[in-house]
Amino acid sequence: MYLSPYNPDYIRTAVTMNTAPELPCSLVIPAYNEENRIRPLFDAISRFDGELIVVCDGTDATAQVVEEIARARTDLLIRCLTFDHRLGKGGGVITGLSAARAPLVGFFDADGSTTISEMMRLFSFLSEHDGAIGSRWVPGATLRVRQGILRRLESRSFNFLIRGLFGLKFHDTQCGAKVFRKAAIDKVLPAMVSHGFEFDVELLWRLNRAGSRIVEVPIEWQNRDDSRVRKRDMVRMIQGLFRVRLGLVQV
Repeated sequence: MYLSPYNPDYIRTAVTMNTAPELPCSLVIPAYNEENRIRPLFDAISRFDGELIVVCDGTDATAQVVEEIARARTDLLIRCLTFDHRLGKGGGVITGLSAARAPLVGFFDADGSTTISEMMRLFSFLSEHDGAIGSRWVPGATLRVRQGILRRLESRSFNFLIRGLFGLKFHDTQCGAKVFRKAAIDKVLPAMVSHGFEFDVELLWRLNRAGSRIVEVPIEWQNRDDSRVRKRDMVRMIQGLFRVRLGLVQV
């Protein structure tokens, strides 16, 4: 079951800055120990008309940095949700999505691998689809800095496994740039059980089973060398996905 951002057992503080009466879209930024990368991310955002929800669940000063940015950037609507324990990559995104107030929602990584303009381009596909996911592995994608060959082999092998296990036809389930209609997301959030890096696959699988129309869109991407996904995370991802697919967890 997903974590409610309004449950006092989970959340420590919630800071809402520069509130607006109507929001076209909400973007969630999971930020686990991102104090060194979160400021450049916001520096690169010259304009965004929706809300930016930063979910901080680490042990460094990320939340304080975000609050400083929110006070300085009165042109942006920034919300900071701060937790005193690790939610996991998926848990952070799911919590942010559940707190989002706009009819269109999405999430992207704090490392700046893609840009706010690319996220807005993804949102444009929601006029005809329930979801649009960025892809690094379809024609038209631009990889300004490519992954190393070992990482690429791991990614392609993982995708092959996902296709066989879940029947998903997407080329890139793990790209950290996805947007959806909030109505479609709300239908599947209560059933989500994955809180780690594997949550993308479960989310897409549940949306697919619910009949949501999702399009895979080539994206402009710049790989960051300090990826947070380690070998042990890959093992946990695969174990978690087998448990979800084989019904070994309560859903």
